[in-house]
Amino acid sequence: MPLPRAGGEAAEGGAALSHDVLRSLLGAWALAACSGAETEAVEEHLGDCGSCAEEARRLREAVELLHRPEPLDVDPTLRARVLETCLSRRPPRIPVPDWADAYDAETARLDALLQDFGDAEWHAPVRLRWFGAEGGTSRRTTVAGVIAHLLSVDGLVATALGLEDPLAEALAEQARGTGGPAERTEAFWRASHFPPTRHVREPWRDQSHRLVRTASFTGGRARGFEVSYGDFALPLHDAMLDRAFECWVHAEDIAKAVHYPYDPPAPRHLGKLIDLAIRMLPAVLAAGPQAPPGTVLLEIEGSPYGNKYVIPLDPRTPDADQVAQVALDGVEFCRLAAGHVSPEEAAAGQKGDRDAIRTVLTATASLSRM
Repeated sequence: MPLPRAGGEAAEGGAALSHDVLRSLLGAWALAACSGAETEAVEEHLGDCGSCAEEARRLREAVELLHRPEPLDVDPTLRARVLETCLSRRPPRIPVPDWADAYDAETARLDALLQDFGDAEWHAPVRLRWFGAEGGTSRRTTVAGVIAHLLSVDGLVATALGLEDPLAEALAEQARGTGGPAERTEAFWRASHFPPTRHVREPWRDQSHRLVRTASFTGGRARGFEVSYGDFALPLHDAMLDRAFECWVHAEDIAKAVHYPYDPPAPRHLGKLIDLAIRMLPAVLAAGPQAPPGTVLLEIEGSPYGNKYVIPLDPRTPDADQVAQVALDGVEFCRLAAGHVSPEEAAAGQKGDRDAIRTVLTATASLSRM
């Protein structure tokens, strides 16, 4: 292809490109999508045509906005850095206790994910998953339905602290604050005249703020509080960790539904969630079929609180001999405890009695619920 000659002679056959043709190439030129010959012809034309030169300048500036070297999203660490700087200069009068800081962080992260959602995202389908008596179980809802679920179950902690139950009207025919997580959620969904929408975000976030504030005022006196989940109860400390755990798990469900990346909790918070699941395992094993004496060494990578846990198959014989060993990543262990990974898929490394390993992994998955 011959090079263009002076006066806008171009590319093919030496024919001069007209002003209209050269002007139509400005967009492609700004995006660097022209051929070499077209680029030279356009750039030579820009030296002679003021109107095209001005249009080319505007197009090139627009392209630069589309290819900014810095991301448009706010730095995800900005909030933490700003708070750390502020608190280092002026500590809070009522600090958030360490057993509530994971819930505070996870609700803030989920709220940041939700803030720019449009109607389409709020109605995106989400499948809640957990591990039931018959294996994997699921329930279909929407992003707004998930937030309604979190609002419903967080209400159990609210009522234990003497705060208003957000489901007081929905549960008018039942005693205030009764019912487990699944029953409360189903009652709330049934009582809604329309499927939950973006308007559920505000009461959920307001309640999470009140829970953190009340927990902070409770401080060292929190040990006397228990939160009833219907068929079992947790101390307030553990209930707040449980709510942080579920907030993270369902935030991942939501992010997956709208094709958005979502990171696991900070290591110090992840360690607390792992510790909670480990401490709850003996009760689950004790409630199941009696297993032969023996212990399983559970190695969880990534836990800042130590990564080796001895799990007795029968809590009545905690000092029995070790019969098996299992290695798991910390995030994978939490997803197993949330019912998002099956026992068969969970373990990265196994050694020893297969039945004992299956018993421990199944018990871990059984910690999950709707």
